[in-house]
Amino acid sequence: MDNTRDLCNEEGDGDGRNNTCGTSSTSGGSSYRLFGRQSTVHQMMGGVADVILWKRRHVSFGIIVVAMVAWLLFERRGLSFLTVCSDVLLILIVLLFLRPNYTVFRNKQLQSLPELVLSEEMVNNAAGSFRVKFNYVLLMAHDITLGKDFRLFFKVVGCLWLLSVIGSVISFFTLAYIGIIVSITFPAVYNKYQGHIDRFAGLIHQKISNNYKIVDENVISRIPRSLSKKKDS
Repeated sequence: MDNTRDLCNEEGDGDGRNNTCGTSSTSGGSSYRLFGRQSTVHQMMGGVADVILWKRRHVSFGIIVVAMVAWLLFERRGLSFLTVCSDVLLILIVLLFLRPNYTVFRNKQLQSLPELVLSEEMVNNAAGSFRVKFNYVLLMAHDITLGKDFRLFFKVVGCLWLLSVIGSVISFFTLAYIGIIVSITFPAVYNKYQGHIDRFAGLIHQKISNNYKIVDENVISRIPRSLSKKKDS
C-alpha cells in the first residue's frame, strides 16, 4: 500500500496535481494497474515521454497532422507508398543540396549541421532486445511444430484468426493510422485520469478472469498439452 501511495505522488503533473490517485488507492480495484505497470507513466515512456504525454505540444500535434496527411494520401487518394516516399526524399535531397550553394551565392556563412551517427551502445541495446523477443517467438514456433503444447497452439491460431478478421475489415494504413492516434493520445489521457481508468480496467479484468477461469476449467484444462504425455499415461 505504501508503494501505491508513493507511485501516486510521482504521477502528478508539472503543477503537482493528481486527480484520482487518492481514490484509486482506497477502492476495491486499487491493486490493479493497467498493463501491470510498476513505475510512473513518464518512466515507462522513456525518452519519448515528453512527446507522448504532450509536454511538447507542437511535436505531438505535428505527429497527428503528418499521420492524418499520410492516411489521406495512401488510403483516400490511393497513391503508392513507394512513389510518395521517393518524391519526398527527392525534394528533401534537392533542397539540402541547393541550401549550401545558395548560401555561398549570397555570401553568407553556412551554419554547421550536427553529425548524425548511431552509437554502438544504442545499436547493441536494440539488437539485444530484438534478439530476446525473436528467440521467444522461435521457441513458441518450435513447441507448436513438435506438437508439444496444444493450448499454445490454439491461442496462436486464435490470435492469427483475429488478425485475419481485422485485416479483412480495415486496411493496413488505416490500422497504422489508428495505432498512431491511439499511441499519441491514450497515454496522455491515462496519465491525467489514471485513477478512474485503473479502477474501470480492474473491474473489466476481474470479469474477464472469472469467465476465463470457467472456460479453462471446462474446456482448456481438458485438452492435453501434448500427445506424447497422453501415450505415456
